[in-house]
Amino acid sequence: MKRVELYARVRFAVQIEGISARAAAERFGINPRTVAKMLKFSVPPGYVRSKPPFRPKLDAFTGVIDAIMLADKDRPKKQRHTSKRIFERLRDEHGFTGGMTIVKDYVAGWRQRTQEMFVPLVHPPGHAQADFGEALGIIGGVERKIHFLAIDLPHSDAIFVVAYPAETTEAFCDGHVKAFQFFGGVPQSILYDNTKIAVARILGDGRRQRTAVFSELQSHYLFTDRFGRPGKGNDKGKVEGLVGYARRNFLVPIPVFESFEALNAHLLACCRQRQGDRLRGREGTIGERLERDLAVFQKPLPAPYDACDKRAGRVNSLSLVRYRRNDYSVPTAYGHQQVLIRGYVHEVVISCGAEIIARHPRSYEREDFVFNPLHYLALLEQKTNALDQAAPLSSWVLPEAFATLRRLLEARMGAKGKREFVQVLRLMETFTMDDVAAAVRDAIERGAVGFDAIKHLVLCRIERRPPRLDLGVYPYLPKATVATTSARSYMDLLAGVAA
Repeated sequence: MKRVELYARVRFAVQIEGISARAAAERFGINPRTVAKMLKFSVPPGYVRSKPPFRPKLDAFTGVIDAIMLADKDRPKKQRHTSKRIFERLRDEHGFTGGMTIVKDYVAGWRQRTQEMFVPLVHPPGHAQADFGEALGIIGGVERKIHFLAIDLPHSDAIFVVAYPAETTEAFCDGHVKAFQFFGGVPQSILYDNTKIAVARILGDGRRQRTAVFSELQSHYLFTDRFGRPGKGNDKGKVEGLVGYARRNFLVPIPVFESFEALNAHLLACCRQRQGDRLRGREGTIGERLERDLAVFQKPLPAPYDACDKRAGRVNSLSLVRYRRNDYSVPTAYGHQQVLIRGYVHEVVISCGAEIIARHPRSYEREDFVFNPLHYLALLEQKTNALDQAAPLSSWVLPEAFATLRRLLEARMGAKGKREFVQVLRLMETFTMDDVAAAVRDAIERGAVGFDAIKHLVLCRIERRPPRLDLGVYPYLPKATVATTSARSYMDLLAGVAA
């Protein structure tokens, strides 16, 4: 290909000096047709194909390749055909005799021609986008998957990120509550993908049937919902970018925290710090542009939404209620009754009617049993033979004084000592373990080993008054006999001393 400098010299000779094209060809030693092209183009035009290339071995199979590539669009990305796999199928299934290179070139060109194009968008203030992301983290010394809700305000690029143990309904709602509190208002609208937490069903005309919980959340905060096209993440490209940004910048290296509360404090600090950044092509900092978002947010904030998953349940014969594949205990008095289970991010609350009958830390294991030993003490008072094999008490760590108390009670009272010991444990239904344990130690020191004495000592400890124990109510304790002093005995004693 001739250089641009030669183009300039030939064009100058012909158009400025006025020599003929044939003379220019002779002067510069080039073909007259080349001179004509140089006069037509000021710079080398490059190779221009006049018609599509002829591929005798491939052309008969391009329709097969096109069909394979179109079908792949509906398949998972990790299970789509590679150029090598397409070549192997053409060879084995269709009798293709060409090489892999021409197949590879055709597939690359097909993918380039079918790449989606996008329109630059402008985002008015007051709107948001939301999505979940995933990352690895070490929480409480255990490596686990972290699910984080990311909320982006496209106008200002302000962000909010909060992490949870799982991508659940209660986490979705709790994340919105925390985001609205962080921003100090509610966006006019929020754009989502078609998550099952919010969308129960996509109807034939494209309308979304909302889930009950999402409808409650929307009714509470009165924001408008918007949904992207199924499988089209670019419809909410701002928050899709935020998910990757948060993972790369807030969660690298792998975060190590004692609890999710500590991790979320770190994420909150990162979100606040980012408000001081100034992004390319934007006027002012993120925090300054956030003011325009907040100016059109809905204010003031209503009372926080009760961010939980509500489900009806029934207490079984073991006084357990099942929620999300795990069993949680309730007091045995509520056996076989209908209850309402409210699952929060870190807590499970069980109610019967208007009364809350149990609270437990939330378990994210599978087929786990979460017991409160106090729930079974009333039943164990009747069935004392189950005391040593009761699963709810097997992992209950009690102070050493309780083991000493049980040994003394059973030694002095036999089988009734077990029941008396359970009655002492039931004091923790009303009083704290520390107060009951202190009363048990005090009773052992005084030799007043019994339920009534320990209860009295607990009350005295709480009311801050000295104990007054009537040992007459403990017939099984050893008694001291004190005789009446007589004058004769006293005189005999004196005579013995004198002698």
